[in-house]
Amino acid sequence: MRRRGFDVSAVRYEDLVARPLDVCRVILEFCRLPVSLAELAVEALDRDSQRNSTVGRSSLGRIAAPQLTAEKKTKLNELLTKHGLPLIGESHIHEGTLSYLQ
Repeated sequence: MRRRGFDVSAVRYEDLVARPLDVCRVILEFCRLPVSLAELAVEALDRDSQRNSTVGRSSLGRIAAPQLTAEKKTKLNELLTKHGLPLIGESHIHEGTLSYLQ
């Protein structure tokens, strides 16, 4: 989207899981919202907004994750290479990614 001229930002899922309070503060600051709301944001992330539905945590937890075979990984990496994206398993931070390390 950034290549197409859209001013978008992202947050790394790994950072959000590892440091939810810090990342929520960064998001709120970026959105020019009160950083004092960060603890409430973390509480909201802990709630299952889809509970009692087919995509709730309790329902999805019973589904086994699909296996990534070597053949599938090769095909996916070919697509990623074609589009100039990092390969599966490679660490990469895209331009515009918000970070608590800033």
